[in-house]
Amino acid sequence: MALYMKKHGYRIVPVNPFVEKVLGEKSYPSLLEIPTEIQRDIDVVDIFRRSEDVLPVVKQAVKLREMHGKPFVIWMQLGIVNGEVATLAQDAGFTVVMDKCIMQEHKRLFGKHSRRRSRPAPEKR
Repeated sequence: MALYMKKHGYRIVPVNPFVEKVLGEKSYPSLLEIPTEIQRDIDVVDIFRRSEDVLPVVKQAVKLREMHGKPFVIWMQLGIVNGEVATLAQDAGFTVVMDKCIMQEHKRLFGKHSRRRSRPAPEKR
């Protein structure tokens, strides 16, 4: 999934305390240990943890949102459902997605061969 999203133009910031790199990207032990300049650019926190283990990740995402106004979305992958945590995230202003694969949804919405389109450069005056 991460490779698919990276190939489609999305920046991946791995968070895993047990590995140093994922797909050539530095991995961080937690969301709060990501450098501030990167934290400011995170839009989606995509969670690959058991349903009962998502609360600490969401609490960190809430803290990031309080500091930077972002991220905007908490995404829990296929098989991950935690209504209590979803309510906490929604109350903090997040859009919450549960039990869905971000890669499958991207393919469904944009086609499997589409590439993310960057914003056009502003016109010079």
